[in-house]
Amino acid sequence: MIRTLTCIGCPMGCAIEVELDEAGNFVDSKGWSCMIGKRYAQEEVTAPVRTVTALVEVTDRPEPLSVKTANPIPKGKIFDCLAELKKVKVQAPCAIGDVVLADVCGTGINVIATKNIP
Repeated sequence: MIRTLTCIGCPMGCAIEVELDEAGNFVDSKGWSCMIGKRYAQEEVTAPVRTVTALVEVTDRPEPLSVKTANPIPKGKIFDCLAELKKVKVQAPCAIGDVVLADVCGTGINVIATKNIP
């Protein structure tokens, strides 16, 4: 079976063909122009991950704080992650890189601040 993907690893957006065996396991890929694409193709069909970005509330401030997962999390956990982030309220001050939510959804990945709030 052949699956066609558009790589999101870099701005080139290569069209990648991924060959899967009868059980749906990765066999080979072609069409990528860099190692990021090669790695993306295999990960996307075996264990897809994404970086999640969001806004969280800041106590006593009208402006929210932008946050992101420090590393990509499993694609299937995105909505659970967003649900957890809806419950978060951050106290100022906050600096870029501060952990806003540790071990989100049991992934071992932290959600961190992406801007400073004095």
